[in-house]
Amino acid sequence: MTAEGVVPVRQLGRTGLRVPEICFGGAVLAGMPDLFGYDVPEERALETVRAVLRGPVGFLDTAAGYGGGRSERIIGAALAEVGGPPPGFLLSTKVTRDADGGYGAAQVRRSLEGSLERLGLDRVPLLYLHDPEHIPFQEAMAPGGPVEELVRIREEGLAEHIGVAGGPVGLMARYVATGAFEVLLTHNRWTLIDRSADQLIDAAHAAGLAVLNAAPFGGGILAKGPERQARYAYSEADQVVLERVREIDAACRRHGVPLAAAAIQFSTRDPRVSSTVIGVTRPERVAETVELSRWPIPEELWPTLDALAAPADLWQY
Repeated sequence: MTAEGVVPVRQLGRTGLRVPEICFGGAVLAGMPDLFGYDVPEERALETVRAVLRGPVGFLDTAAGYGGGRSERIIGAALAEVGGPPPGFLLSTKVTRDADGGYGAAQVRRSLEGSLERLGLDRVPLLYLHDPEHIPFQEAMAPGGPVEELVRIREEGLAEHIGVAGGPVGLMARYVATGAFEVLLTHNRWTLIDRSADQLIDAAHAAGLAVLNAAPFGGGILAKGPERQARYAYSEADQVVLERVREIDAACRRHGVPLAAAAIQFSTRDPRVSSTVIGVTRPERVAETVELSRWPIPEELWPTLDALAAPADLWQY
């Protein structure tokens, strides 16, 4: 499975689906310069989605909340050009709270309906509860709450499978333990720098949930280096983190390995992770990302990189 352009596939937990070990993420396609520090012209975003649809990675993730629906709208336009998702292509999206922060059952339903309209679909293979850290856990799990509605949506066939996607690892562990979900998506917390999701991934894997690990570049610093991107997980990085990334980059260079390749493969080499979600903003980045995911990395480099992770008190948790 190492031929050029070929991406290995893995089981998506107990869903019965098989997915590429990398997935392209749609957040950056929405622009959102306040979050990412730069904008993405709409036509370039559209060209990028076209490249994904033509490429070997048949897995694309988005969300209703990315750019107020802009990411889904762009993806939907590209899908319409080719008559819908290609055979075997997996598209996931996420419901989100309303403009006032409301996240009840009615909002979950409205959010999905908006997503289906923008994407031009009548159902989605995978639907997540997105960023539930913005509401109390008890509220999310209450009768008539958003989780119950998400389960109902699956029962109705509007989503084949459901997952939870969010940040704080302790809270995400509580959702994993409910037994309601089939997939966990964690972000920025299992990277070359930050290892805070380790126990969460263990718990999800043990419970039979598929694990998707998003943002292996930590918002760009683990692809571009600290001189070009001094932020980690959308915030200014601590000086210790910046120095550790410099050391990681130097160690990679000594072995002829691009920093971005090591960042991707730190995640893809983990057998607990079904797929690694990577944002791209230019069409040429699609093939480049596949190449980086297959870049030969000597086994002796990994212990060096493990030792250079940031101290635990600087992790996201």
